[in-house]
Amino acid sequence: TWEKGTKEPRMGAIERIATHFGIKKSNLIEDGGMDELDLQQIAAEEIVRLPIVGQISCGNGTWAIEEVDGYEETPHSWLGSGEYFYLRAKGDSMVGARIHDGDLLLIRKQPDVADGEIAAVIIDDEAVLKRVYRQNGMLILQSENPKYPPIIVDPKNNSRNIRIIGKLKKVVIDF
Repeated sequence: TWEKGTKEPRMGAIERIATHFGIKKSNLIEDGGMDELDLQQIAAEEIVRLPIVGQISCGNGTWAIEEVDGYEETPHSWLGSGEYFYLRAKGDSMVGARIHDGDLLLIRKQPDVADGEIAAVIIDDEAVLKRVYRQNGMLILQSENPKYPPIIVDPKNNSRNIRIIGKLKKVVIDF
């Protein structure tokens, strides 16, 4: 409605937009206040290209990105501090959390998550997405689909290489 001229933005909205982009309010309300170059500069500063990780390997207590399937332009406002990357959801184990096959998953790289949070976890060089719980010294990786049983890991008797690599921050759905 603002673009069509049927409604005018309120001053509060103009102030929030100016603050978000780090510009003066007058640049938004005066005719000719912002030229195309200013808009392109703001847009370029606000977008970050993050890798879509295709394959991850884990060994010697560290993990490494083995294959990048491309890059996704991401609004800087989606990111906080830390390092981010994308994974592509595979399968239907997290449909109860509205995560479907093919969705892009924005992951913040971190070695641990709080109880009940959804995390990217490496299990023997394969990255999976699960809800993470801890109970009686055990790590429980829970799907959000009742047809998949939880993966229960006893750190004392575990022959598998299992590590949390990051916390799910956003699900990106393409239509």
